[in-house]
Amino acid sequence: MAVFSWFVLIQAPVLNSAMATGTVGQKSAVSAMAVATHRGKMAAAQVVGSLPGGPPPETPGEPPFEQGRGFRCLSARLCALRPDDSSSGRTEIHLLFDQLISETYSEGCGVAPEDVSTLLVQACRLVPLNQNHLVSKLSQLIHHLLNTLQVIVDEQNLDFLLAYTISAIQQCSSWTHMQILQALAALVYCNGSKCQKYLPDLLGKSGLLMKLSDLAQSDPEVRRAAVHCMANLCLSVPGQPYLEEPYQNICFQVFLTTLQSPKSSDMDDITFCMLLQNALKGIQSLLNGGKMKLTQTDELGALLAVLKKSMFHGLPGLNIEMPTVLYPTPLPQYDGRPPIQPQQSESSTSRPAVSLPLAASGAAGEDRVSSPFSSSSWKRVSSSESDYSDAEGGMQNKVRSYQARVRQGALACFLSTIKSIEKRVLYGYWSAFVPDTPELGSPQSVSLMTLTLKDPSPKTRACALQVLSAILEGSKQFLSVAEDTSDHKRAFTPFSVMIASSIKELHRCLLLALVAESSSQTLTQIIKCLANLVSNSPYNRLKLSLLTKVWNQIKPYIRHKDVNVRVSSLTLLGAIVSTHAPLPEVQLLLQQPCSSGLSGSSSATPHLSPPEWWKKAPSGPFVEEGAVSSPKLSSEPCWLIRLCISIVVLPREDSCSGSDAGSAGGSIYEPFPMRLEALQVLAHLARGYFSMTQVYLMELGEVICKCLGEADPSIQLHGAKLLEELGTSLIHQYKPDSSVAPDQRVPVPLVVTFWTAMLNGPLPRALQNAEHPTLQASACDALSSILPEAFGSLPSDRQILCITMLLGLNDSKNRLVKAATSRALGVYVLFPCLRQDVIFVADTANAILMSLQDKSPNVRAKAAWSLGNLTDTLIVNMETPDPSFQEEFSGLLLLKMLQSAIDASKDKDKVKSNAVRALGNLLHFLQPSHIEKPRFAEIIEEAIQALISTVLIEAAMKVRWNACYAMGNVFKNPALPLETAPWTSQAYDALTSVVTSCKNFKVRIRSAAALAVPRRREHYGSVEQYAQIWDALVTALQKSEDTTDFLEFKYCASLRTQICQALIHLLSLASPSDLSCIRKTLELHRDMVQSYILQFLKSGTERDDTGAPHHPQERDQMVRTALGHINSVQALAGDPAKRAIVAFLEDTLSIYSDSSGSQVAPLGLTHR
Repeated sequence: MAVFSWFVLIQAPVLNSAMATGTVGQKSAVSAMAVATHRGKMAAAQVVGSLPGGPPPETPGEPPFEQGRGFRCLSARLCALRPDDSSSGRTEIHLLFDQLISETYSEGCGVAPEDVSTLLVQACRLVPLNQNHLVSKLSQLIHHLLNTLQVIVDEQNLDFLLAYTISAIQQCSSWTHMQILQALAALVYCNGSKCQKYLPDLLGKSGLLMKLSDLAQSDPEVRRAAVHCMANLCLSVPGQPYLEEPYQNICFQVFLTTLQSPKSSDMDDITFCMLLQNALKGIQSLLNGGKMKLTQTDELGALLAVLKKSMFHGLPGLNIEMPTVLYPTPLPQYDGRPPIQPQQSESSTSRPAVSLPLAASGAAGEDRVSSPFSSSSWKRVSSSESDYSDAEGGMQNKVRSYQARVRQGALACFLSTIKSIEKRVLYGYWSAFVPDTPELGSPQSVSLMTLTLKDPSPKTRACALQVLSAILEGSKQFLSVAEDTSDHKRAFTPFSVMIASSIKELHRCLLLALVAESSSQTLTQIIKCLANLVSNSPYNRLKLSLLTKVWNQIKPYIRHKDVNVRVSSLTLLGAIVSTHAPLPEVQLLLQQPCSSGLSGSSSATPHLSPPEWWKKAPSGPFVEEGAVSSPKLSSEPCWLIRLCISIVVLPREDSCSGSDAGSAGGSIYEPFPMRLEALQVLAHLARGYFSMTQVYLMELGEVICKCLGEADPSIQLHGAKLLEELGTSLIHQYKPDSSVAPDQRVPVPLVVTFWTAMLNGPLPRALQNAEHPTLQASACDALSSILPEAFGSLPSDRQILCITMLLGLNDSKNRLVKAATSRALGVYVLFPCLRQDVIFVADTANAILMSLQDKSPNVRAKAAWSLGNLTDTLIVNMETPDPSFQEEFSGLLLLKMLQSAIDASKDKDKVKSNAVRALGNLLHFLQPSHIEKPRFAEIIEEAIQALISTVLIEAAMKVRWNACYAMGNVFKNPALPLETAPWTSQAYDALTSVVTSCKNFKVRIRSAAALAVPRRREHYGSVEQYAQIWDALVTALQKSEDTTDFLEFKYCASLRTQICQALIHLLSLASPSDLSCIRKTLELHRDMVQSYILQFLKSGTERDDTGAPHHPQERDQMVRTALGHINSVQALAGDPAKRAIVAFLEDTLSIYSDSSGSQVAPLGLTHR
């Protein structure tokens, strides 16, 4: 790069003219302003590494122009100067620089970013590089103005200023490097992508920043400033290009090396802390803005090792030793014992050795290591407890403050790391950061909980809890392997036991932290972390009492003075009642006496007002009407339901409203976040513990009406969600497979009363609230959760209201509303009282077909699901004795439905899966009167070709499964010409291909079931076609265990059952010409086929989706029917096939009879 010299400055008149007059492109100025705004937000959000020196307070009442007058006057004087190497000229420049630096600035003071850039360019022209003092003063001015005024230099001026500062570092004395680097850091802030042509000079092998940040750099301040420059280079702005990958890797290695290196002897503690902060900020910028991916295990392990080390930097009472790299393996990787002082060694993946302070009470010369959880070691240290003087105390406090910032920066960087790697990779390092129950006599491992329990800084404790929450979020699958065991005699600890132990230790430590915490902000984080832990822990596999401890300790915090603590407490209670619901332990907790745990004298819990405040309940005719009829399961009311109802509907008390920032001005109720969280808890209870919630059905109806009648859309929305959950739980009670006894269900008349009140209340208004489409969609979902048995008993005008509103909303322009409406219509079309109404079904069909043309994939997916339901209704109506529905249903509409379903079968998988289901039903529904019409022939052919192609394509399992199911439905229609149609053989070819080769066993099962549907031999076509199907099924039986996917093994038995049923079905229809191919296959695979048929006969009564008989007697009868048919077949003269097949079946039945111990006479012997 050309050296920036005084001569070059003089010889640049064009550039000088442009810069002196401040002509910066309008676009660049606007861009700079936008980035400056982003910079202000970014600087406020940074945990560490912020530039020192905030802006002074803005003078009230002074207009921006007046505030910037001093800057403009000084800028004008500076721009009027010309390069002058005389002593007086240098003095004047010095004075102007001093005045500019000392001027009072604030954001929004009327100084335009382009004016700042122009001034700095002019200043650079006036200062030759041989004047070290002026260059130093200029560097201070650049740093001060850009930082104080939050200016991002535009690209044109940045190019000029970077060239100058780089040349200054190259030519000026080393004592100026610190100030020049500060200026460079301010220039490149959020400008990394605009510095491309200078990156080789800065970050190349012999680049300036590489040299100055090297460990060999003698000046620690210069090294720190160089690392700071690199960190600012890595900071990117959304919408702009990232730093190129090679330079990202160079910076990452510098930051990593900086964090790994110990403090040099010539570096003071504060400089070292700032150096670490800058390195951590740089890595965080690379992970956040640069989207850097940590793909190498060594790279990730090295980063996690230094982050763990930095997380505990300067923590009183701890001195940890870390390996260079953490590996995701449970094997020991290093020995944590130093040569002199004995310490506890820990496993390599997580537990570095811990050096704890020596006990003061020991005799001289004695070294004693105290446990980390001992009272002295774990007590939070404050400055008042130290033994240094007041003069030393100020510096010591400053050092501790900087050390806390390092810990916070490490935690913020760790949080970014967690978000940038896959969870399955992260959980390989679980034991490095999450505590485990220590063995008896062993010290506690150092983990995130160490910071939570011991760090003196509330902010650091909150950061540690945020990181722990991020680790726990989405960990349900990982933690699901946990299992409690009382067997301690094993030679090793199973992984499942280790995870269970870790979960229990997390519960213990977080509850300890809950009691000990005094900061409301940190207390909120503890409770949120507990909620994350509760949401992901497999309590159904753990011993009882964990949730009970959490439950009892969180109850007092519901009345905490801080609203955020109260909200998070409700969130935690919601997590408890929603995890693995219903849990017997939680059922018991919900039945606790009302006042249990809500008051207490413990000084560790916040002061509470008497618990009677929430026992009050809303009263009115709505409640009284249904209270008598509702089934009572317990005489003790559920205190949590009563609490939540009170939070939603009762006026708040003054005693807890001191910090209710979330409360609307003048509102008499609890703050909105509290009320919303209470409604969510009620929804969780309605979903998981409806047996207790149903007692309050009518009272909750009143709560819902109140919420829907309020002005705030969020309260209305949560009220609608609660209504949907109640309706869904009522539907589940009345399902055929429900385990709820009839006398414990909510009576249908009460459900009718409930929904009548809803429809007479504000629900219709919510459905018509076009200003809030999300509320409309939620109200549609709620309307679709009406119990079918109750809908038929609603007043006719309310039924008409529901149908009219749904059909009307289907024309909505909003896609959320349209999707919800399409789904609701698909639910209503299955209602017994509506499905035989030809007019309603036709109106619904037309509405659904319109939605299938929508541009939104979500709307089309819901419409396709509803179309599938509507065609299910057609099949149900076809099976009723009354043929009037089939006769009245429009043939033209059937054609439209077929065409729409064919088109939808070419859509995305979510649409396609239900489209092919609808096609199968429609082809099953077609009557002879339809099939005879020429206009149907072409569309039938097209529909079946669509099904065949869907069976064969490599699509999602659900799509192919539905296509096979649909093909089976096609075969059920006796009016279709299966024996003559050209597409029949194509359909069989597709199904036989799938049954033998599809990777998914559920699809194979469904294809085998489809092959067993035809009821006449003619439907299977020619002898060759029949033989192909028979051979394919035998081959599929032989390959029924061939899979590389472990998850498919559980379907092996169902697959064999269905194939055996299909083979026996084919035998029961065989013609004389088919016997020879059957015999040939049996000769080759007799033992294999016989063994699987015997398994089929002996298998239990497990239900599956194959449609196979569930009782052994039915299966036995199937084989005997096939044997009887074969015996009745008139075999061709001289063909031994019949005798061989009969012998095979009789032998199979004989073996089965002997093994089952029943006396069964062999059938068919007299027919030989």
